[in-house]
Amino acid sequence: MHIKKLINAALASAALAAAPAALAHAKLEASSPQANSVVSPAPAQLRLQFSEPLELPFSKIKLVDEQGAVFAPAKIGADPANARVLVATMPALHAGAYRVQWSTVTRDGHKVKGEFNFRVK
Repeated sequence: MHIKKLINAALASAALAAAPAALAHAKLEASSPQANSVVSPAPAQLRLQFSEPLELPFSKIKLVDEQGAVFAPAKIGADPANARVLVATMPALHAGAYRVQWSTVTRDGHKVKGEFNFRVK
């Protein structure tokens, strides 16, 4: 009986230790342009790198300027060399401030979203 209690305690400890990893969701690790940066010239592409591979059909990016005008990417795709990188080909952008709004679903099925700003000089 004593050994059974030790085994159950060990299994419970292992399950608790693994729980944070199972609850982790993809995070935006890097972007180009970088958050809060000032760029010149205007970028032709937005690149978002995540901590996990993405489900491309469920990935969206839009850009909103300081007047509220929405700029939709001409094309959104994955970087062929890295399934964790989302690439959006952008239309010509004028000088000013922009907010990038993104959402995606990772291969573990979790939806994540976020936003960041940058400025074109």
